[in-house]
Amino acid sequence: EKAMEGLGGSVVVMDVNTGKLLALASSPPLQLEEFIGGISLKVWQEHLNNPLHPLIDKTIQGQYPPGSTYKIVTALAGLSENIITPQTVFYCNGGLNIYNRRYGCWKAAGHGAISLQRALSESCDVYFYQVGQRLGVDRLATYAESLGLGQTTGIDLEHEKPGLVPTSVWKKKKKKEAWQDGETLSVAIGQGFNLATPLQICRMTAALVNGGKLYKPQIIEAFKDPEGSTLEKIQPDLLGTVNGTERGRNLIIKGLIDAVNTRRGTAGSAKMESITVGGKTGTAQVVRMSKFRSMPESQLPRKYKDHAWFTCFAPAEKPEIAVTVLVEHSGHGGSVAAPIAKQVLEEYFKDKIVVETDQ
Repeated sequence: EKAMEGLGGSVVVMDVNTGKLLALASSPPLQLEEFIGGISLKVWQEHLNNPLHPLIDKTIQGQYPPGSTYKIVTALAGLSENIITPQTVFYCNGGLNIYNRRYGCWKAAGHGAISLQRALSESCDVYFYQVGQRLGVDRLATYAESLGLGQTTGIDLEHEKPGLVPTSVWKKKKKKEAWQDGETLSVAIGQGFNLATPLQICRMTAALVNGGKLYKPQIIEAFKDPEGSTLEKIQPDLLGTVNGTERGRNLIIKGLIDAVNTRRGTAGSAKMESITVGGKTGTAQVVRMSKFRSMPESQLPRKYKDHAWFTCFAPAEKPEIAVTVLVEHSGHGGSVAAPIAKQVLEEYFKDKIVVETDQ
């Protein structure tokens, strides 16, 4: 909560090997004492009018386009369905001309010839457009759902939202329209109809690195009697396993380690000295109107600024925790969300970080 002060969004921290939640922070936080004996009309109205929306628990009720964090899904589906191999190369010249439209990459100058590990590290949109195009939306959806997206997690809190994993059947039923191939390209990079909560993205990250296990998020560790004796210890609740191969997951993990630890990686601001971090940035577009998209970011009205994502795990050699940060209407995941995640990691690992001193 301290790291998120003054911002709207969420931080979720999960033990990747049990599903136990170590932090579940929605920002701005509510002051519970305001509600004791009944909240005043004045304060209630202030909450309602607050543009940061403190009355929404963003960890489980905030539904956002997952942006490039979704490239984990696209990569896993592509590898598992033999659409790509680690050596598959696509050429990025800053965009992809297809279906009578140009789909841009975030890097206008392009990434050049690029294969999977670098595409994850540098978050090349063109690479994942092409993987998504070859997969189709319905195969993408199968892997997204196996990673826990598009469904509630089962957490013991009320009013959790399910997010949305679009399919051709969903669109036909909901929109009364056939799925368009061009829409798959947007879905493949976490835009379009995609929606996810921060808790879902954190659990997805945990499942990627824990061997493919999808756990129910736990907020209670044990029940104790008034004297402090343990009556029941809550055991991890395995809800399912992730589609795809262990080899595929390990290849993606390598790309996410590079994202934090190589010079061109998008998440260098999360790098730590003695703990190896792996992670994926995401910048989720809120508005498509060209008159706003071409404006300098500093001049954009807040409500039109992108959401910033960063989801990560550490230590990479034997992951213990996953940390997911979502900052609303704030800019880019690498510059905004990743430094917040680093603060959380530093707090968790503070007794394990080796500080070199001069002898």
